[in-house]
Amino acid sequence: MSDTNDLMQLETTILEVIKTIYDPEIPVNIYDLGLIYNIDIDDDNNVAIEMTLTAPNCPVADSILAEVTDKVNFISAVNKTTVNLVFEPTWTKEMMSEEAQLELGFL
Repeated sequence: MSDTNDLMQLETTILEVIKTIYDPEIPVNIYDLGLIYNIDIDDDNNVAIEMTLTAPNCPVADSILAEVTDKVNFISAVNKTTVNLVFEPTWTKEMMSEEAQLELGFL
């Protein structure tokens, strides 16, 4: 995507899709939980997402990663999605949005 407006629109669409994905144990989407560290879109509309989990031994890790991959791949402008699971930096509750912290009673 060479046009800046198209790239910004695609980024917005990707974020909207990611915000529909929830950790099944927490009533907050994974974006507001602070689990998405980076979204990178190359010139061929391949999307690389760097994300973490609230705990390294999360029992639903595979299903969350698959859901992110599948839903972002479903966006017509996206060519291919790769999700990289990382644990650095370590996730903390301070990474959550203020809205998420309020929802979970941390504020």
